[in-house]
Amino acid sequence: MSSTKLKVLGMEGVVANYRRGRHIIHPKQCIIVFSEIKTRKEANKMIGRTVVWTSPTGKELKGVISRAHGNNGAVRALFKKAGLPGQALGQKVKIIK
Repeated sequence: MSSTKLKVLGMEGVVANYRRGRHIIHPKQCIIVFSEIKTRKEANKMIGRTVVWTSPTGKELKGVISRAHGNNGAVRALFKKAGLPGQALGQKVKIIK
């Protein structure tokens, strides 16, 4: 594996919010902010990576980064089934793949 992949694996980010509009919230789609990523170009390199959020009970919910969100390095991640619960907002997620 290249050195860039080694830096990315294990990187931690924070769930900023659900993707939302004026009238509707999409709980399956979350906005994630990584402190190391500052531009849209860097965020586009993260597409396809798997992120995981671990609940306080130890259950792991996995999602896939689907695209960049905005121009400052935030990304959008899609989670399966019911998405992330509200208690995940502001919590850390980790890149595992």
